[in-house]
Amino acid sequence: MSKDSPTTSAARELAIADLRERIAALESGVAKRKGCLPFGLPDIDAVLPGGGLAYGALHEFAGGGSGTVDGAAAALFAAGVAARTKGKVVWCLTRPDLFMPALAQAGLHPDRVIFVESDREEDVLASMEVALGYGGLGAVVGEVVRLPMVSSRRLQLAAEKTGTMGIAVRRWRRQTEANDFGQPTASTTRWRVSVLPSEALPVPGVGRARWLVELMRSRAGACAEFCVGACDEQGRIHIPFGSGDRQDTSGRSRHSA
Repeated sequence: MSKDSPTTSAARELAIADLRERIAALESGVAKRKGCLPFGLPDIDAVLPGGGLAYGALHEFAGGGSGTVDGAAAALFAAGVAARTKGKVVWCLTRPDLFMPALAQAGLHPDRVIFVESDREEDVLASMEVALGYGGLGAVVGEVVRLPMVSSRRLQLAAEKTGTMGIAVRRWRRQTEANDFGQPTASTTRWRVSVLPSEALPVPGVGRARWLVELMRSRAGACAEFCVGACDEQGRIHIPFGSGDRQDTSGRSRHSA
């Protein structure tokens, strides 16, 4: 019986290894998602590496101030992002105070959300890590006040393993807690959302909500700020006509589309 050549043996081993990976993915029901989730707005997507929010990564969202109004806007912005992913969304929290009709208006239907309530923020972070490692989910959202570097690294690694998007919503109860947002984390992007006066209508009434969305940090990308219309029923934001200029970190003004 003739022996295989070294080249043939190497090719066989590669084929077997590839087959094992495919079988493991089928058995676990997880197909690692790659790429990015674009906003569909050229001005925003252009400053994000890959043209959108990366899958398999952790992203941070927080209100522009320590109040509940900006915090709610940040949560809705995060909900709109999660709504545009495919699959179930796990939302981990310590305070069961989410207003589901508001999430639905931001595109995230209650039937897609699995809530995980914990007594401590440490348990929220642990639940996020487990959910991210499970795979097959659209996104994993966690509401936390603090996000230690070690915890954020664990979440980032868990997200990379399965390709699931991780979202940390930083919610403050007092101004002193908001100061923690300046501490370094392993998040790929960091966003700050502040409420602006609603869009003007040609008749008396309340127009679509507007936000100042600041990209505070983007790994291998630039920072910028945008005046946007709040998420619609599909989770999409838009740049209102005549919203003015937005600034990048170099101080140069670039017109919003």
